[in-house]
Amino acid sequence: MDMRQIRHFRTIADERQITRASKKLHMSQPPLSHSLQLLETEIGVTLFERSGRRMELTEAGRVLYERTQHFFEYMDETLAEVRETGSGIKGMLSAGCVKSSFALIPPKMKAFREEYPGVTFELREGDSFQLAEQLKQRTIDFAVVRLPLEMEDFNSIPLPDEKYTAIIPEAWAGVYGDTIAIEDLGILPLLLLRRISGEGQYEIIMDRFREEQVTPNVAAVCPDVDMILEMVSEEVGASIIPEATLHKNNLTGIKALDIADRTLVSESAIIWLKDRYLPKSAERFIGMLGGNTESKP
Repeated sequence: MDMRQIRHFRTIADERQITRASKKLHMSQPPLSHSLQLLETEIGVTLFERSGRRMELTEAGRVLYERTQHFFEYMDETLAEVRETGSGIKGMLSAGCVKSSFALIPPKMKAFREEYPGVTFELREGDSFQLAEQLKQRTIDFAVVRLPLEMEDFNSIPLPDEKYTAIIPEAWAGVYGDTIAIEDLGILPLLLLRRISGEGQYEIIMDRFREEQVTPNVAAVCPDVDMILEMVSEEVGASIIPEATLHKNNLTGIKALDIADRTLVSESAIIWLKDRYLPKSAERFIGMLGGNTESKP
């Protein structure tokens, strides 16, 4: 058994057909079928159930597929590390960021590209849960997320705390001046950020209302801050968002108010997967964002 046979096996499992797998591997079908037969003979088990042209993994096949996933990930990361040795900072840097923190990224990208013009950024957006899943799937190198988040699988560097800001339609602003109390926010129809899965900013805000014994009037929940801002602009309701979300926002019809509650703050962090090779470009960019990748295991 060799790496080539395992790669053939995994491609067949992904494509579920010899025909599609052979096209993906740029080889003809007979050698690919022969490679699979040799692997099954050597291991002594059937790896696929055949149903016409469709192929499904047996229980033994699923075990082999899952166990070899980590092996190939490790090999890919090892090869990436070897290629980087002595070659300077270049290549693809895959980063994720929640929309409400994205204002941090562009100025750092500009400075980074001036110093390392050989690096190409691939940017992904999503809520914190989605970005954590992408890290686990190794589709991104690191992410900027809002807390809380289950951190067992990640290294992290905290970013500065950020106060929450109330945003209301400009037409409602005359009643409140420049500051609004939690009790007054609870009366307004609220449009709140809420993750696809897991606990996050929504739960933090709702807990704060409960502490004040206020039952908020929640009109809508949504994971996308741009949609929230658009709805506020159209006078659907008010919202509570991290202050940086408003940076460089050009929507009209919105008024930002300070919340008369110093304890309501948003925490965020840079996170990356434990026990995974972090490209030099990611290490340097994380350093620009505000941390040493070796200082927070």
